[in-house]
Amino acid sequence: MDIAYFTKTLEDLPLETAAEITAGLGFDCADLLIRDGHAVSPDRPEEIVNAVKLFAAAGLRTPMATIDSTRPDEAASRLLGCCGDAGISQVRLGFWRYDPTRRWQVQVDEARRDLDGFEHLAERIGIKLTIQLHGGTLHSSGALAVQLLAGRDPTRIGAYADPANQIIREGSEDWRLSLDILDPWFCCMGVKNSGWFPGAYGAHGQRAWHSDWYGLDEGMVPWNDIVPHLVATGFAGVLSMHSQYRVPRQQALDKARADLAHLRRLVAAAKE
Repeated sequence: MDIAYFTKTLEDLPLETAAEITAGLGFDCADLLIRDGHAVSPDRPEEIVNAVKLFAAAGLRTPMATIDSTRPDEAASRLLGCCGDAGISQVRLGFWRYDPTRRWQVQVDEARRDLDGFEHLAERIGIKLTIQLHGGTLHSSGALAVQLLAGRDPTRIGAYADPANQIIREGSEDWRLSLDILDPWFCCMGVKNSGWFPGAYGAHGQRAWHSDWYGLDEGMVPWNDIVPHLVATGFAGVLSMHSQYRVPRQQALDKARADLAHLRRLVAAAKE
């Protein structure tokens, strides 16, 4: 399996610097975030090929990219085409947000039509597109995501599990259930940890609770169980490590380095 660094933490840095930092942290590859305000912007998709070359010069592969597109329009087609030209084989799509003022089934039908178009694009370009389990969306859990995935070619549309998102957002499920439901689309997993902590009591006597991101060995996600399961089942997809810490960038990078070391120890132990 590939352990990639999600480049969100490297916002506003030149590509050469981002590549050097990712390699210096010890990662083998990158999950390239293509977003406004980042080194590669969706309105300049021609930069994707150059980005992959710069990461390669630093000794890193780029098997995956992340975009925000949810409409299979001309702009998305051009963006995905450039990803394909750059040799990026897997791209995470944007989020189909849930609107509580509208009927769920209507929104699901609309999202499925969008994904019909993306599936055609993926087939034409020769890449795989993924849907991430994320709070506030129509696909926050495995049970919900499968409503969008059912009937789709898993070589073109895949599932991006994210246990830490599910712990602190509304998509909570037993991680085994999520992976079971998402088979055979499961091809990527977000790696980070999270948890809840108690706050003060309010005016009416109800205690408030707050969520935050924790070190990989500190939060509520049982990576010591998940990683051996992935190894035992022969998972060959991408583990995209996120660094969501609300601290200065250098401190977040130090935490990412520690998280990667812990993850590699878990993988090595599972293979013994």
